[in-house]
Amino acid sequence: MRGSRAVPLLFPSPLSLLLVSLPALSPAGASQRSGGSRSVSQVCVEKSLIFRSNTAYSTDIISDPGGRDPLFCVQLDDSKLNYFQQPQDIKESDFAEFLEKYGRHSFLAPSQVQPSFSAFYRAGDPVLIYFDSSSVLSMLRQPVKMGASGLCVDGNPAGFLDSKSTSCTRIFANLSKSCMTDPALDAASYYRDFTVLKVPVNDTVMPYMKVNVTAVSPPGAPHMKDNACINVVSEVIYEIEYSGTSGIQSASVQFKVSNISVNSRSSLQQRFTMHFWTRTLSRMLPRSGNPGYIPGAPLLIANSGAVQHMSILRSENDGSCSQFRRHTVQFGRNMRTGCKISLSPVLEDINCSYIQQKLHKAFQGMNRTEDFAITGSAHTAQAEEWMTILIQNCSVQAVNCTSCCMVPVTLEIQILWTKVGLLSNPQAQVLGTRHFYQCQPLKFLNTSMVPVTTVVTFTDMTDWPEPPRGQPQMHWKLPFDIFFPFKVALNVERTYRGDLAGFLLLILIMFSIFFF
Repeated sequence: MRGSRAVPLLFPSPLSLLLVSLPALSPAGASQRSGGSRSVSQVCVEKSLIFRSNTAYSTDIISDPGGRDPLFCVQLDDSKLNYFQQPQDIKESDFAEFLEKYGRHSFLAPSQVQPSFSAFYRAGDPVLIYFDSSSVLSMLRQPVKMGASGLCVDGNPAGFLDSKSTSCTRIFANLSKSCMTDPALDAASYYRDFTVLKVPVNDTVMPYMKVNVTAVSPPGAPHMKDNACINVVSEVIYEIEYSGTSGIQSASVQFKVSNISVNSRSSLQQRFTMHFWTRTLSRMLPRSGNPGYIPGAPLLIANSGAVQHMSILRSENDGSCSQFRRHTVQFGRNMRTGCKISLSPVLEDINCSYIQQKLHKAFQGMNRTEDFAITGSAHTAQAEEWMTILIQNCSVQAVNCTSCCMVPVTLEIQILWTKVGLLSNPQAQVLGTRHFYQCQPLKFLNTSMVPVTTVVTFTDMTDWPEPPRGQPQMHWKLPFDIFFPFKVALNVERTYRGDLAGFLLLILIMFSIFFF
């Protein structure tokens, strides 16, 4: 059954249970939040849902391993147990009388068929969990809000590869009691006493199928102090690593906690996040250039052979640093981000080393970056296409402050790049990358929020050569006067005419002398 139905559940007389607001029928040992199915023929509901049990036989109350309300269970299909009596013969004349006396709404129970699962998780399939102490197969839950009031409904299953965040509100009529009894407020209920299954199973759960849920800096249990409930879970973040059809490889959970003051109508806003990720292979990532980087393309990095995109911290709407969403570093684009990292308020966890490690992990993300790609088409098999990132940590010793703790508050990622190749088609490649941490003294270790900054700078180191001389040019030597050839010809003609006239004049003179 899904949802909530106010219906009576009838069993053959004299065993009769009247239930109200029945959200689900769950097996022994499973909580309302987990739900699930079990191989034994036993149906259980929370004891608080039963306000009348008119059976004349003895009943047993089974404690829920999750620390929730006790469960009321009914044994089914057990030949050793016989709660049935010889029914009274009803004549046709008495039918109307018995119908008026005992008649009420009823329904047929569905057949108790075990669910069938595929050999591997598909997108949207519920993530299965297993309670070892009670041998109960269940599902990982991601509470969602219901209706206009936004109250939390705990029965929503977390879907495989469905990375999303949900939020809802819880209202407490008696917070003093719920503070230490309500499992939704205790961080331990989100990772203890159960394991996540790598792949779905239809029969026996083997040890190699189980994946433990690792809590990152788990807070202490909720408790009352100065009229307030301390260490109440306000945000739950699951990080689940998967690997194709091989299923879930690892699971971790992080928490944010807060304090709630006790009043007549105490309420709590909770946020639940599921994030699925994988160690992406290089062939699954598109190139960032071929071979040189393209401006705006993601910068490629590698961690233990797995190629990823370089990323930096990203802030949420409230200014806090996001736990899994990060900005991708794009080639050639300078960036600057700022946000606040929340520290665990548990006193025993607050020390200098803890704060330093938490801040370093926040800067690095889920995986520590080791190498960077020189070109946008680098392949992990080619070692010459990768270089190690230089890391310069700041000093961990405070100056003139013996009680201070030097913590990293700024990460500056310095990237040197150049253009190589032909001037007609230069290719951009990275020369070197350095992570430079800047620290400041933290005087009060009980600080709940630490502001941090991330800066990314790209520096062009291209050394452009002198422009080439190019091809030889033809230099034509022309006369100063373009009409020179014509003038020369004209002068020759004039000279010829002058010489001819002189010669004729000389002949005439000689002829006159000799003949006259």
